[in-house]
This record gives sequence, C-alpha cells and structure tokens, in this order.
Amino acid sequence: MPATDTSPAAAEIRSEDNHLVVVISGTWRITGERPAWSKLAKSTTPAAVVFEFSDVPHWDTSLVLFVAEVASWCRTHEVTCDQQALPDALQRMVDHFDDQTRHPVPPERHRNFLNVVGSAALDFYQKSTQYARFVGECTISFFYLARNPSKFRWRDTLSEMQRCGAMALPITGLIAFLVGVILAYSGAVILRQFGGDIWVADLVGVTMTREMAAMMTAIVIAGRTGAAFAAEIGNMRANEEVDALTTLGIRPIDFLVVPRLVALGVMMPLLALYANALGVVGGMAIAWSLLDIPPAAFWVEMLTIVDLSDLMTGMIKATTFGAIIGFAGCLRGLQASRSASGVGEAATSAVVTSILLIIVSDAIFAVLFNILGW
Repeated sequence: MPATDTSPAAAEIRSEDNHLVVVISGTWRITGERPAWSKLAKSTTPAAVVFEFSDVPHWDTSLVLFVAEVASWCRTHEVTCDQQALPDALQRMVDHFDDQTRHPVPPERHRNFLNVVGSAALDFYQKSTQYARFVGECTISFFYLARNPSKFRWRDTLSEMQRCGAMALPITGLIAFLVGVILAYSGAVILRQFGGDIWVADLVGVTMTREMAAMMTAIVIAGRTGAAFAAEIGNMRANEEVDALTTLGIRPIDFLVVPRLVALGVMMPLLALYANALGVVGGMAIAWSLLDIPPAAFWVEMLTIVDLSDLMTGMIKATTFGAIIGFAGCLRGLQASRSASGVGEAATSAVVTSILLIIVSDAIFAVLFNILGW
C-alpha cells in the first residue's frame, strides 16, 4: 500500500548482486523518529550502496541527515554511494551538507605583532575622532544656547542639579569622611614615631583639598550619575525617542546633553567643597581621639599649610571631572545599541570611560600644576 502522510519514516535494506539497496519510504519529519543507519548497516561490506526512493509524501532535513550519514559510512568503508534515485533537491542539500562537514571553516590565524598594533592604533584613532566630534558638537550647542538663552531648558537643568547634587550628598559625605579617617589614621601611625603628631593636620588638609576630595567625589558621581545618564539616554535611543527629537527638528545635544553638562559643571565644585569639609572633620576626629590633638589646634595647624591655591586646585579638578563624567555618560548613551543589553553596556562603558579619563586628567593636572608652581 502507498504510504500516507502520517506513515512513519522507514528505511529497509536488501542485497542484490553484491549491492546494498536502501529503500526509503514514509514521511520524514525532523520532529519525528527516523531510522539510524548504524543499526541497518550489515557487518559485510558491499561493493556499492544504492538508494531507492519509494512512496515518500513528505521529507525535510531529517532525510538529509540520514542520507548524509549513509554517504559518510560509504566514504569510511570505501564503498560507492549511488544517489541517482534521489530527488535533485535532496541531492543538492546532501552535497552542501557534505561540503560543510568535510571542509569546515578554518580557524582564525594568529595575528602578528604589527597587526595587533595597527588594529589598536586604528581603534584609538576612531574613538578619538568620536570624542573630538562630540566635544565639538557640545561646544557649538553651548555657544548657540548662550546666544539664545530662552531656548535653554532651565527646568531640566535644575532637576538634574538636584539629582546629581543634593541627592548625592549622603554618599559623597560618607566617602569623604571615611577617606579623611583613613588618611589621618595612616599618617598618625608613621608621624607619631617621629614626634610629628600635629603634622597629621597638614597631611589631611593638603591631601583632601588638592586630590582626594575631587577624586573620590568624581568616582562616586561617575558610578552614580554617569551611569544614570548613559542608561537614561540609551533607553530613549532604544525607544526611538532620540529619533523623534531629530524628526521634530530638535537637536538631541541641545535637549539632552547640555542641561546635564551644565548641572554637573555647577554641582561638582560644590560637592568637592562638601567633601573637603567632611574629610577634614574625619581627620580631626581621628587626631582628637588617637593623638589627643584638640580640634582648634588641628584647624590652626591646617591653615598654616593649606591656602587658596590648594582649594582652587581642587575646584579646577572637580569642574573638569564633572565635564568628563557628563561627556562620557551622554556619549555612551547616544552610542548605545537599540536593545536592553545595549543600555546595560552603555552604562558600564560610561563608568569605565569616566574613571579612566579622570585618572588621566588628574595625572596631567599634577604635572601641569607642578610646572606652574601651584
């Protein structure tokens, strides 16, 4: 009887004149069971294997896999595989499958040193070009909005100032206080051996005002606000809100980037001042409890070494760090891919880029201020 569309896949073998005939019948579906050639093959090795295609109402890749398995067995045992009875489409698919399995894609060759250096240099050039273009666009937007202040989004700027400034006070104050405690305690352990306990005030004052207040505040804001900027803008890009702004004739730089940059540029110096105060308080507490130095003596000694240049050095660094965090967060948000994973990658990249550029810029400031004698 002819096989119906619901008959299972079947393969039978018979011997004819030292040839092994494989009779294929039934409905072959990848979701159903199919015969295994390893169970059908006899222990004897025939001169050739011949296919016979009979009553097959439907077939898919399951039949391709079976025929390919038979062809592979024939190659292994050096037996001729005659596929002339098979449909042309099935033969082409089997040949293609056989080519892919017998000639896999060669692995990537190891790149030499020159290739690695060239690729790294090209990647550095492309990223530097992106940064320079973005900085240029932001500069143009600053000048445009300065000439047209009515188009500047003051309400968004105030909202961002609250988010990245006032709401960051608790974590910034805690970090600064603990940094002051660590500096005072570490300095006290060494200075007390030389009878210079009072110099702990100089150590804490100079270190906090020139370096640690701006640096720790920037790192906290990079992880808190920079990642938030990148995630927020990246989510807007994924939802095509950035494209909608462009369609309406609104530049995303003016609408999204500049208010955030202004907010960070204004709040970072204030947060650095706040961190200075909390760091000095932390150092003062350790000096009072561990070295028996009264707060008044600590304060007077600190003022003998810390002057306005130290304070301004920290403020300049804080402002620069704020601009770096804003640039990195907004740039990564605008570069995010249109997916949920792209938003997460943009936030991570914004934090890493911000911290890297903060460290590099701080090193540049250290050399520059040393040359200027500040």
